[in-house]
Amino acid sequence: MNQRIAQISLVVDDYDEAIAFYTQKLGFDLVEDTVMSPTKRWVIVKPVGEGSCQLLLAKAANEEQKSRVGNQTGGRVFMFLHTEDFDRDYQNLLQNGIEIIREASVEEYGKVAVFADLYGNLWDLVEKKA
Repeated sequence: MNQRIAQISLVVDDYDEAIAFYTQKLGFDLVEDTVMSPTKRWVIVKPVGEGSCQLLLAKAANEEQKSRVGNQTGGRVFMFLHTEDFDRDYQNLLQNGIEIIREASVEEYGKVAVFADLYGNLWDLVEKKA
């Protein structure tokens, strides 16, 4: 049996600002942007590279969903972005003015830093030891 998580929904406040952040600041690919109705789009982004899990950028449609924008995990790290070049990607975060929550450090498992996306969701940037 072969299974994998293909997509994760990420609740956002605005489609276009979320697309801009993920594609222009993090360098993700825009996989799809399809209008479903006057208020709903099917927007998928993913990190560059094969086998990456995709993010479905889902615009908050009601007050309960809006309350989750930026805090889908109650303040814990939500996403883990693995890289083969930590220094390059960390510098990209800094150059793009992305908020660093925990500075780069070297741990037993590799290099790591915590950053916040445009809404405040926490991400780990990780380069695992070989």
